[in-house]
Amino acid sequence: MRDPRDHDEESLHRIKALPKLELHLHIEGAAPPSFIRGLAQEKKVRLDGVFAEDGSYIYRDFVHFLEVYEAATSVLKSPEDYARLTRAVLEECAQNGVIYAETFISPDFCGGGDLGAWREYLHAMQDAADRAERDMGITLRGVVTCVRHFGPEKAKAAALCAAETAGDWIVGFGMGGDENRGEQRDFAYSFDMAREAGLRLTTHAGEWRGAAEVRRAIEDLGVERIGHGVRAIEDLALVELIAERGITLEVCPGSNVRLGVYPSLSQHPIQKLRERGVKVTVSTDDPPFFHSTMVQEYENLARTFGWEEEDFIEIAKTSANSAFCSADTREALLKRLESA
Repeated sequence: MRDPRDHDEESLHRIKALPKLELHLHIEGAAPPSFIRGLAQEKKVRLDGVFAEDGSYIYRDFVHFLEVYEAATSVLKSPEDYARLTRAVLEECAQNGVIYAETFISPDFCGGGDLGAWREYLHAMQDAADRAERDMGITLRGVVTCVRHFGPEKAKAAALCAAETAGDWIVGFGMGGDENRGEQRDFAYSFDMAREAGLRLTTHAGEWRGAAEVRRAIEDLGVERIGHGVRAIEDLALVELIAERGITLEVCPGSNVRLGVYPSLSQHPIQKLRERGVKVTVSTDDPPFFHSTMVQEYENLARTFGWEEEDFIEIAKTSANSAFCSADTREALLKRLESA
């Protein structure tokens, strides 16, 4: 790690060109605005209040962001739409040097929780991902998520869909949505169902409710990864617990700053968490909504904290070792990182 002022353009170029892995990516939230606008035009659907004058997504705060997210998602009506979305998202990822991604996908948006419909959506997404892997060298795996503000009963339907399609491509189960609605323990049944099906577990926590929410996620749901989790830094005993248990935080720095969790990247705790032995990874969350890419995340972290190539390679290796993919896939990813 160096003084951020010592980074020259050559070192930044090498950092930005490094192979990257992304573990926290919502597939609908990664949809390029132009893709959603085009789909809406094809279907003759009006999306009032979704786009700014420059064509980007527009929202006021986190709750409004969720509303805009769901409005944009409303034009995705069929397995074919999701196949096209998967391709568009992976093209963007590959352009940013991402070689592996895990994306959150929800049966609530893909067939309304119906298992038969979910299988059709899943087949379409997996086929698009397989084609992208052949064409662009990027590997995608799916993590099924329930939506917290949709409630525990719908979560059970999502967990059933996940359990019935667990395998080489559907590798995990988690929860997203509004952290201020309900409690982690309300969803324990769904997480137990997914665990029994052999799925690995993650959940969003510690973005809005603070350190206590991260502790509840660990104690009530038994997850091995936490989406965001950054506000664990407010409880150093919890930070020590996270480090001791080897729990990985899926950190999304640009998202946290854009949504106001922290006022600036310099005040973000990612470096403090690393220094205390916590496994951290770097992701974009919902990149076009937060005007970010993985290349920009890397550049901003390098400029702010003075991270060097070795720091980012370590982050990528942590991501590979924390990924929910098969051992063979992990080994292949680590070999690619070794040759970077």
